[in-house]
Amino acid sequence: MAFAKQLGLLLNGGEVITLEGDLGAGKTHFTKGLAEGLDVKRVVNSPTFTIIKEYKGRKPLYHMDVYRLENSEEDIGLEEYFESDGVSVVEWASRIEEQLPSERLEIRIYRQGDTEREIHLQPIGMRYEAVCKEIGL
Repeated sequence: MAFAKQLGLLLNGGEVITLEGDLGAGKTHFTKGLAEGLDVKRVVNSPTFTIIKEYKGRKPLYHMDVYRLENSEEDIGLEEYFESDGVSVVEWASRIEEQLPSERLEIRIYRQGDTEREIHLQPIGMRYEAVCKEIGL
């Protein structure tokens, strides 16, 4: 959570962050840390059944769980979130690859036991490369 909070402190809005990892890897937990960095005061929990949850903070946080949208033809307006001044976090993003913006920060979380995680960041675009440099990666 400390790493995610540090990342959240650097975000200025308009960012898209994708999260991948097995069930229980910590995608929602990571988003909780990110929310702290964005000064979100509400409790952040999984949007599994609502697909998108919105939180107010220094910048809006749009937390999406698109697990159930794979092969869906339904247009739920994700691009409006991606093009906004908020921070969009997309869990299971590989399921909607064709709808994602071309520039984004891809994060993969791997379980290394009950309390440890390994986190891999893949910046796609200069904006995200700069963010990764700023956090020392």
